[in-house]
Amino acid sequence: MATVTLPVTAGVAHKAAARTQDAVKVYGKAQTEVRALDGVTVEFITGQYTAIMGPSGSGKSTLLHCVAGLDSLTSGKAFIGDADLSALNDQHLTILRRDRVGFVFQAFNLVPTINAAENIVLPLMLAGRKGDQAWISKIVDTMGIRDRLKHRPDEMSGGQQQRVAVARALASRPEIIFADEPTGNLDLLIGVFFGWALVLAMKDQGITVFSIPVVSLIVVVVLAALAGLLAAIPPSRRAAKLNILKPIVSE
Repeated sequence: MATVTLPVTAGVAHKAAARTQDAVKVYGKAQTEVRALDGVTVEFITGQYTAIMGPSGSGKSTLLHCVAGLDSLTSGKAFIGDADLSALNDQHLTILRRDRVGFVFQAFNLVPTINAAENIVLPLMLAGRKGDQAWISKIVDTMGIRDRLKHRPDEMSGGQQQRVAVARALASRPEIIFADEPTGNLDLLIGVFFGWALVLAMKDQGITVFSIPVVSLIVVVVLAALAGLLAAIPPSRRAAKLNILKPIVSE
C-alpha cells in the first residue's frame, strides 16, 4: 500500500476535498489481468492544485476517474468530501457529480445546438439553479470569451471551445475540478488561460484541482507556485504502475 499525505499550504485548511483508501482497480482476469491501482491511499487537499505525472499506462487516468466517480474501484474506497462513492446509487452519484464536481477533458463535450453562454450554464440549469452571475461573468472575462458567448461550438476554434468548457466546469463553483490532459491538443496560450482560471478559482473560491497535465499545462504549476498554492511535480514513489507524487509547496 502506498500512502501520500500532502502538506498544508499556508492559509489553507487541511481538509481533503477528495481521497482514496486502499484503492485497487483491476481490469481483466487471469493472464489478461492488469492491476492499474494497487492499494493507493491519497488525499487531495482543499484549495490546492495537485498534478500527477507518469508514462502512458501508469494509472493516472484510472485514479482520476475513480476519485471522480466516473469509474468504480475493484476494492477500497473513494470519497468526495465525506461522501463514500461506493455507497451511492447511480442517481445520487449523478447528482453529486453535477452539484459538487467540475470536469475538463481533451474532448470539449459542448452541446452543438446551443451557444457558448448556454453551454456554460447548462449544468446549473439542469440542477434548477441560477448560479452566481457575478462569478460566471468573472470567469467569462478571465477566459477571454465574452465576444464568443453567442456563438455555437462549430463557430469557434478548438481553443475557444476549450475555454468555454473550462468556464462551464467553474461556473457552478464546484468543490473540486478534475482535469485529464485538458490542453493536450491545444497550444501554450490556452494553457495560460486555463492556468490563470484555475488559480483564480483556488484563491477566490477555495476550489481544489486534481489534474493530469501535459507540457503546455506546466504554466498552471508555475502560476500556482507564484500564488502560494500547492504545486506537486516529480514522481517520488510507485504503487503498482501508478506514480505517486512528492509535492512541492510554495510558502
